[in-house]
Amino acid sequence: MDVVRVENLRKRYGGVVAVEDVSFTVRRGEIFGLLGPNGAGKTTTVECLQGLRGRDGGRDGGRVEVLGLDPAREPEQLRRRIGSQLQSSALPDRLRVAEAIRLFAPPGSGGDVEATLTAWDLAALRRRPFAALSGGQRQRLFLALAMLGQPEVVFLDELTTGLDPQARRVTWDLLRGVRDRGATVVLVTHLMEEAQALCDRVAIVDGGRVVALDRPDTLTAQQGGPITITFTVDGHDVGFLAGIPGISNVSTTGDVVTIAGQARATVPVAAALAERGLFPADFRTHHPTLEDVFLATTGRRLRDEPQRRPQ
Repeated sequence: MDVVRVENLRKRYGGVVAVEDVSFTVRRGEIFGLLGPNGAGKTTTVECLQGLRGRDGGRDGGRVEVLGLDPAREPEQLRRRIGSQLQSSALPDRLRVAEAIRLFAPPGSGGDVEATLTAWDLAALRRRPFAALSGGQRQRLFLALAMLGQPEVVFLDELTTGLDPQARRVTWDLLRGVRDRGATVVLVTHLMEEAQALCDRVAIVDGGRVVALDRPDTLTAQQGGPITITFTVDGHDVGFLAGIPGISNVSTTGDVVTIAGQARATVPVAAALAERGLFPADFRTHHPTLEDVFLATTGRRLRDEPQRRPQ
């Protein structure tokens, strides 16, 4: 069942088109990623989905539904059923963790502060002010606040920006827990690794358009290019590997062999080496990533500045 439907969404700021003809759906119970460089239109898109920003007027703005509601026409009904963590989320420096949970609990929800503190491993931080929290602790608190009231859909914008690798992976586990609690997650990120690790499906956005949409593994298999296999051979001739089905290229630089081809060729390559008594300790298979998909569809790296279309 689709809980989010976006058809031909369009949003302009003066003479600049921020979102142009964006369409996608989000299925109930999945983590859906909007992946793209900074300025690609991802945040504007989710702000339109939450009713925080209006799309262009008339038919030019397209059609948006979240949980069967139009965010522009029914924002109050929608906000009671969604949670969010915005890219610019912040709290007053002196506000304590328990106070924040009590403050943001929806009216009439009967929000249990103690239960929330326990569920999100915040009990030891109950009296700590926001300014004294680490980056990872802040994100844990923001997730707890986003989940108050048991929302059906949660929007998370650049959740792990600025976190160190360890804190980022802890936050990823928390995000999986959000889905396990029954919420559908729409995740905005510019981190390829994050989208690949977390998302059931991902829409790659560039210059206000969706340029690719599917499961991460499907996108990398279809559009990410060949896999590569590398190892060292210490002077051995490995030209015989070029005859293995699925291999497109074998090259040697010094003692380092690089093979390009299809994923199904990995096992036959290893078996062919073993038949000749070759067991390279540094045998590595490198699979294409979403970065490769972005490069293939846009001609640019994900970290490069997005292109803007003047109106």
